[in-house]
Amino acid sequence: MKRLLLSTVLVLSAGPASAEWMSFGESGAGTTVYADPTTKRRDGDQVNMWVLFDFKTAQAKADVSYLSAKAHMKYDCAKPRYEGLTVIYVSGNMGNGNILDRSSAKSMWLRISPGTLDQDLWKLACDKR
Repeated sequence: MKRLLLSTVLVLSAGPASAEWMSFGESGAGTTVYADPTTKRRDGDQVNMWVLFDFKTAQAKADVSYLSAKAHMKYDCAKPRYEGLTVIYVSGNMGNGNILDRSSAKSMWLRISPGTLDQDLWKLACDKR
């Protein structure tokens, strides 16, 4: 139990507490996407960075509804692709409020299409602006 609590505290403290969120615009579904460039951590061709998804209307996951999600993302600067590492679901907008759920899993690399918000985030992470 102590190990689980310590792991949770470490993951949450790794996320931006007083983030410097930079807006990347709104998706077609009404989600505003932000990134915190101060959280970039490079390891060779790969960069980890926190991204925030802020929703106008409540979203549902299992039995909880949330208004924002913070995602710890990994970007491959050698190839235009990314993967999600951790997602934290939060009750309020802009990552404020109660933490409702957390997902962590090694996911698959996803290709980045040109002209998308994903490409803008990749460019920020990889200093390709």
